[in-house]
Amino acid sequence: MIIWFFGINMDREKLYDRINKRVDIMLDMGLIDEVKYVVEKYNEFPTAMQGLGYKEVVEYLEKRITKEQMIEKIKMETRRYAKRQITWFKRYENIKWINGLEDVQNNIKIILEEYGEK
Repeated sequence: MIIWFFGINMDREKLYDRINKRVDIMLDMGLIDEVKYVVEKYNEFPTAMQGLGYKEVVEYLEKRITKEQMIEKIKMETRRYAKRQITWFKRYENIKWINGLEDVQNNIKIILEEYGEK
């Protein structure tokens, strides 16, 4: 059985810029209110609250860090997570990396060509 691995990669600076923008969007869409709701609803600290962004918002809500520190911490931890994911996937010798900033049709062509070669 052949297992196919395709990884989406891009320039690190562009990836980090996209992560930073995504965090800003999450905050604009109500991440802080979402975390407030979960904190109020549950007596215990659910596992989900330990995910990226949640624990930092809790620190902010508990006034342990400022809003600016919370935002930077979410961005930093998310960038670190992305780096760990890339490192983890690099251990696979049979992974075919495609450029996440390329045209989708071009990436589909690369995948089909790679799949057809084997």
